Amino acid sequence: MELTLLGTGSPLGLPRPDCPCAVCARSLGTRARAATALLVDGALLLDLTPGAALAAARAGRSLVGVRQVLLTYPHDGPPVELPAGLPTAGRVPDGRELTLISGHRVRAVPMDSPGTGYEVVSPDGERLLYLPRGGAPAGLADHQEPYDLVAADVTGRPDALARLRAAGAVGPGTEVIAVHLDHDAPTGAELDRRLAAAGARAVPDGTVLYPGEYSDPPEVPRRTLVTGGARSGKSVEAERRLETFPEVVYVATGGTREGDPEWAERVGLHRERRPGSWRTAETTDLVPLLAGEGPALLVDCLSLWLTDAMDRVGAWDDGVWAESGREALRERTAELVAAVRATRRTVVAVTNEVGSGVVPATAAGRRFRDELGRLNAAFAEECEQVVLVVAGQPLVLRG
Repeated sequence: MELTLLGTGSPLGLPRPDCPCAVCARSLGTRARAATALLVDGALLLDLTPGAALAAARAGRSLVGVRQVLLTYPHDGPPVELPAGLPTAGRVPDGRELTLISGHRVRAVPMDSPGTGYEVVSPDGERLLYLPRGGAPAGLADHQEPYDLVAADVTGRPDALARLRAAGAVGPGTEVIAVHLDHDAPTGAELDRRLAAAGARAVPDGTVLYPGEYSDPPEVPRRTLVTGGARSGKSVEAERRLETFPEVVYVATGGTREGDPEWAERVGLHRERRPGSWRTAETTDLVPLLAGEGPALLVDCLSLWLTDAMDRVGAWDDGVWAESGREALRERTAELVAAVRATRRTVVAVTNEVGSGVVPATAAGRRFRDELGRLNAAFAEECEQVVLVVAGQPLVLRG
């Protein structure tokens, strides 16, 4: 199967006409994207967009041999004229199967939102799944055969990828291509980094792909530390890195605080952001979780873990700290770092960067700052990727 991406953007393209946003301003050259359309083996056109014939010509392809034009959603972009010689474009009812004269088999996949997805099987058996903008498959059965390539709205509906992984439709060998890209997602290196964390990638318009052909999949970091100051966006960044995973255990180290409405509000905001499929574990006992088998872990955060650890060893008291607290805390920290080194689970941990602010006025405060700095450095040493978040902008320090 030969797949030509005539466009990879939203219906209005990227940059959007007359849009002054920063993403549109930077979407120039190879970062500019026409509305998404896919040409399969020169015989099947998925979505009809302005300038489709010209886009095909630029990619060294022709629409002369197209025998079927299928739409995924009602067109809401600029007016589109049907190029001469193309069959009338239309959508297929959910579940209906077509067999083209070229030998391709096409099945309309029902979505959980307006639109239609298409499963395409080539005469040689390669399998493609193309999903509409803002859509995810509805009613997926378990233990599906993995597709060779999935083209989907990864930035707009990351949960669609999570559903496909849970059902087995996206496996280790599935190539995932992000399409329908709009100015709500970043561009350039930040887009590449965010997609790589989801096991996906974006390609320029005109790219030709061969589903089923071996390609190096994006390297997904197995252990990641996300650090930053207060309200920097570090928790959002950590959650975003796991939003395409079928299962996640959210490890809340802060627990609950009776009679503290401000803390309850913070916890509530975090819960609202998390997908409904995620499970929550309120605990500071991280070592058994890291040692066990299971889904990905999101630990939020190491700062509260350290607070609890210092409580347990009496580290806030100067006398206890000098006599036994220092050694006891170092043992707990070393045990946690060793567990991170040995874990086989995917882990994203959040921590606070506290060493760049005002020096604490008390000895206990300075002790916490120093110990958190040591813990962050030791934990980061065991991670494939370390990210610093400043004003909502992730800066990759390692990986």
